[in-house]
Amino acid sequence: MIPPKASDAHDADGNTPSAVSLRLNVLKKRSDFLRAARARRQGTSSMMVQMHNRNDDDPAMRVGFTCSKKVGNAVARNRAKRRMREAARAVLPEFGQKGCDYVLIGRFEATASRPFDLLVGDLRYALKKLHGAK
Repeated sequence: MIPPKASDAHDADGNTPSAVSLRLNVLKKRSDFLRAARARRQGTSSMMVQMHNRNDDDPAMRVGFTCSKKVGNAVARNRAKRRMREAARAVLPEFGQKGCDYVLIGRFEATASRPFDLLVGDLRYALKKLHGAK
């Protein structure tokens, strides 16, 4: 099965981009999550966002997702993480900063049930606050 095409636009190589979202650099090591937990954080009604500026030469933005068992069973936690992942794909390229690690933590009932546009708005708000809104 071939993914649907997003538009008639072409990228720099002349290829037509697919509708598949951009790929995120995902945090996997526990030490990266703990480093972010000691850094800046901003809560919203649907999630907690933690940000750690790595201050290294790597310009990549990395993001991690987590939900505790308070969020619900495995199905509920995975649904909440999928929704946060899509929100991050929509928001981080525009509002994220290079060289930063972000951890998005799901909240009980709110992350899975909040309308997606409000979830995206919450993430934008948190990133603006973390980076010192202008």
